[in-house]
Amino acid sequence: MTPSEPRSLDPKPVSASRVVMPQRMLPSDANPAGNVHGGVILKYIDTAGGIVAIRHARSAVVTASIDRMDFLKPAYIGEVVTFLASINLVGATSMEVGVRVECENPITGETRHAGSAYLTYVALDADRRPHAVPPLVLENEDDRRRNREAAARREARLHERRRERDSQRQGQSEKTD
Repeated sequence: MTPSEPRSLDPKPVSASRVVMPQRMLPSDANPAGNVHGGVILKYIDTAGGIVAIRHARSAVVTASIDRMDFLKPAYIGEVVTFLASINLVGATSMEVGVRVECENPITGETRHAGSAYLTYVALDADRRPHAVPPLVLENEDDRRRNREAAARREARLHERRRERDSQRQGQSEKTD
């Protein structure tokens, strides 16, 4: 398929784009405290999430937003940090991808949930304009739960965006009075 060929808008299951991406944390990933730098974790989160979005849309994508990122536990140098990413919700041209971050001590096998993030990606056509993405097939109860939660986050984001826009308009009108 070339960039100018139409993409299929046939529904796609969540499992078709799911990503499990392990990364060994190296000394170059350290912050001054000796933990893995948060920016390194964010880069891998965006990489894993972007792969999911590209697989679903079968096109280029851009990161539109990181809705939320919770660092729950630190990651340490030498650990294997695994980024588990899957699509939660699709809109007309956008997709929410959830990424779970798990750390593993490769010697002991001990693992822990280190963080979670929700990112929104927009699919782009060959002219770098937003284009339609395929509907999502929810395959199990976990997919349905994540889809419901993502829909609630989307509604909250839209509400907040409207509130900010109204506040900015109010500020603009006060300046002209």
